[in-house]
Amino acid sequence: MLLTLSVYTALLAQSTDPQKVITRSTMIGLGTSNVLDTYLSQEHFTGPGLSFLSTIERNRTDCRWSTIMEHEANISSIKDRPDMKHELEGAYNFYWGKLYSWQLMDNRLKLQAGGLVNASLGVIYNTSNSNNPAQARAHLNLMPTGTAAYRFQLFKHNLVARYEFSLPLAGIMFSPNYGQSYYEIFSRGNYDHNIVPTTFVSAPEWRHMLTIDIPLTTQPSSLTLRIGYLGNMQQAKVNNLRQHVYTHRILIGVTKRFSIVNVRM
Repeated sequence: MLLTLSVYTALLAQSTDPQKVITRSTMIGLGTSNVLDTYLSQEHFTGPGLSFLSTIERNRTDCRWSTIMEHEANISSIKDRPDMKHELEGAYNFYWGKLYSWQLMDNRLKLQAGGLVNASLGVIYNTSNSNNPAQARAHLNLMPTGTAAYRFQLFKHNLVARYEFSLPLAGIMFSPNYGQSYYEIFSRGNYDHNIVPTTFVSAPEWRHMLTIDIPLTTQPSSLTLRIGYLGNMQQAKVNNLRQHVYTHRILIGVTKRFSIVNVRM
């Protein structure tokens, strides 16, 4: 009798306790990159690029707030228009933030709004320059963010289309000044406005992603195939220098969604 009562109490607690829902996505992207950095060259450089994107979103069934964390790594091999100079561009971006959600249209449409903190580190290396061949990239941004996810049926399969976009509000970035060498900055310690406050005017950015989830299993811990597009258009005009890095990627990967129940005894 006591054993039956204990089992019933545990099942009742499990049925009423909130669940923590975790969605993990891992994707690889292929596409093109367009880079301009007037510290290294006045030319535009274009070429193929590769990206890796990992996303983790956590939320509780009894709370409208969710936590999102993204790791994005990019590498590109690019050349100028006459194909005489080449550059290598690489960057790592970390995004962390909070999103508030609304469920609409009988839970078929989910809207989210909030903000992300973006920390980015990277480098652009010009293989032809003997003096100042590389340019470091580093910035920290606060980015308002919104998402929309819509569930629909196609050929008796439940699909999810999701769109995410982020825009910069304010931040700081590292930049040498016009005509200033890295030797002056790091060896001689000559600071010349190298840590620059930025806004959406001096350093505009538009990052957006469109994906479609196709189910691969029907189990509660669902596994889906995710395909989509990721575009990130970063610009900056500080210290009399201009820079932009435009990346376009076709994505493919998998997404796993599972729940954790905290049972109170």
